[in-house]
Amino acid sequence: MFKEMVQAARELLAVRTPLDAELMVSDMIGAWWGRRVRGGDVEQVLGEGLVDYAAKAGTPASLTLLICLAYLGTARQGAKAEGAALAMMESGVARPGWADKVGAVKPAGCYVSRDAYGDQDTVICTFAYRWNETSQPTDRHALVMVVDYNMSGMARDAWVSSQVDKLLEQAKAEAAGNPMLLFEEIQPEQARALLESAMKATIEPKTPPPVSDSYSAYHAFARARIKALPPGRKRPAPLHIEAPYSRERRAMLAAEFLASDAAEHLSDPSAASRCADHIIDYGCEQDFNRPLRVSPTKCETFLLDWLPRKVMLSAAEQEAMPHVLSAWVRFAAHRTSLPEQGLKATLDAVWEATGKFPEAYRDPTSFGLDRVLLERLLPDGDLSALARRVFAFPYLQGTHNGIELDRLNPADEADRRTLLEIDHGGAIDQEHLAWHEEIATRMWEGDPPQLWEAAQRLLDLGHDRHDVLHVLIEIAERIGGDPDELAAALDDIADIPDEI
Repeated sequence: MFKEMVQAARELLAVRTPLDAELMVSDMIGAWWGRRVRGGDVEQVLGEGLVDYAAKAGTPASLTLLICLAYLGTARQGAKAEGAALAMMESGVARPGWADKVGAVKPAGCYVSRDAYGDQDTVICTFAYRWNETSQPTDRHALVMVVDYNMSGMARDAWVSSQVDKLLEQAKAEAAGNPMLLFEEIQPEQARALLESAMKATIEPKTPPPVSDSYSAYHAFARARIKALPPGRKRPAPLHIEAPYSRERRAMLAAEFLASDAAEHLSDPSAASRCADHIIDYGCEQDFNRPLRVSPTKCETFLLDWLPRKVMLSAAEQEAMPHVLSAWVRFAAHRTSLPEQGLKATLDAVWEATGKFPEAYRDPTSFGLDRVLLERLLPDGDLSALARRVFAFPYLQGTHNGIELDRLNPADEADRRTLLEIDHGGAIDQEHLAWHEEIATRMWEGDPPQLWEAAQRLLDLGHDRHDVLHVLIEIAERIGGDPDELAAALDDIADIPDEI
């Protein structure tokens, strides 16, 4: 692969501008972005491996590739590539005339186009290569990135345009004729904070994130250009970040909602109160402390995706939730001055989702699970934790040696150890039991997430539960307390070794 990439780098010798070269190399190294490799981080294994291979090639094409990698690569790749490129230049390897200008850009203005819902920002950052002898910018271009707040504020799309004036004029014209759009200039420091936060949110350790097909090709270019924006003396917060809501502030907001005209038709105040708490918690914890932000997509995601996965609702809450959400939309739209057409579209979306909600939300009791048992396993109401907690504590009902299991609380440290002793029939070394307790506690808390994911992979292969637990213990004991190394080791598990 490295050989093919260095051969492809010959095309760099034919390009006329550093911008073309940077985009070409960004596309090249985007081939492995978001992918996983065995034996380490992909940027270390493949990125630094490419630098080493290009350095050994010693050709004008490989030198040009190294010059671009020094600018576009990660910090480690950049340092290695720069050192190798300097050594090759000192030995007399030729390079294109534009090579000295790679990355030599100045920001020329930053803008954002945002929709009235707050679903996404389209950020436009314009650049030019350093001014020439006539004090005119050269090779002006714009980096455009789409930040999606319904997807954890991640950067979902990116591209580059050389038609800067046309791009800006089009964005202004669209906003001028649409009350649901806002276009404005922002400070470069704000743009940098926003985009750095978005690119960080896009990094997903488990699976390739749901980005556009072109995002990987522009990822390295975008990362490098963002660093060309000034950070400012005091790092500004990204535009979407708001002050955290305390428990008292959340309770006050819920009380204001329940006392509002929007909520007067709700027939079950107790269920409505609990539903309002879930809506507010979702806005605070999943939407950057913005419980009052409403949109069709956000409401559909909350009702049909997040609730069914995360929250254990009572029968009364299941009945009330769609109606409470509609009332919340009216309440929040008034507080945030959402345009009338936005309010109508959001209510329509809630209405459509209401018909799908009974099917999307499957009450665990409908599968024969006793609600009292569920409440013992889910004292925090986190429905997504049910499977891994059942795996950690399979014996919670009945009697064992005179001990009534129904009275033991798996969330209590002393009861937890008793349950694990019963799980092993009472005959177990205390040191080994302590490791079982460590794994059970991590399973209970979901820390790290890779622990349950690894267990599921092994269970799907048909392995016995205790064999799976022993593999997890062996890894935790071997790795020690480094959370990153533990997560990486768990990610690498594909099957149980023969020696286990």
